[in-house]
Amino acid sequence: MLVDSHCHLDFPDFADDLAGVLQRANAAGVGGMQTICTRLTAFDGVRGLAEAHDRIWCSVGVHPHHVADEPAFEAEHLIRLAAHPKVIGIGETGLDFHYEHSPREAQVASFRRHIAAARETGLPLIVHSRSADDETNRILREEAAAGGPFRGVIHCFSVGRAVAETALDLGLYISLSGIVTFKTASALRAIVRDLPPERLLVETDAPYLAPAPHRGKRNEPAFVAHTARAVAALKGLSEAAVADQTTNNFFALFAKTERQYIDTE
Repeated sequence: MLVDSHCHLDFPDFADDLAGVLQRANAAGVGGMQTICTRLTAFDGVRGLAEAHDRIWCSVGVHPHHVADEPAFEAEHLIRLAAHPKVIGIGETGLDFHYEHSPREAQVASFRRHIAAARETGLPLIVHSRSADDETNRILREEAAAGGPFRGVIHCFSVGRAVAETALDLGLYISLSGIVTFKTASALRAIVRDLPPERLLVETDAPYLAPAPHRGKRNEPAFVAHTARAVAALKGLSEAAVADQTTNNFFALFAKTERQYIDTE
């Protein structure tokens, strides 16, 4: 059994096909999914999806792309929303200096507020990092040193080895997406070969980043099986071993989940 640790089921891409998406995920052996909040103004819809399905959980947060166009918020707002039983993570948050849809200083301030909320709630921080390796490393290490440890995951890992080293040093997990199947991702695969299996998750980031052999199509949770297969090949493990390991890792990290819905069906 697999868990898609990061997808966006509330996006319009799935509006007319959600029942089919969930059915195909089940058929592919995907027993659970975390649908990720990217805007607080969309949180009600994200939470509603999780409430409607036993095997779907959600997060609460503001993606760095949207910091500039979302209403101002403080860590306390995230903490309050995270009290809902289906909210299991804080984010996604972090830094994106590739597109810079929001000013860098606003992204940094938002990132630190999310870290404060993760520390206060004990829920894992879900970190997005693109073209911001040095800044991501600095903030994670500063916050851990100044405010104490927090749990979390670098989602859709596709950046440099130093970010992986920081994550491992701080006790964070690393989530791998369909990017590991891309022909152009040889540098990423070299890093993945060195990562400890007990700190890995798998995800789709659906509807984005469909893995081979579905590149160019809308991604969906069922396709996480292709990512897990690629990770198994890179690590020299069986597909069953990677499925078991990454699923156990998911439930160890996102410990607020109700695993009995998975294990008893």
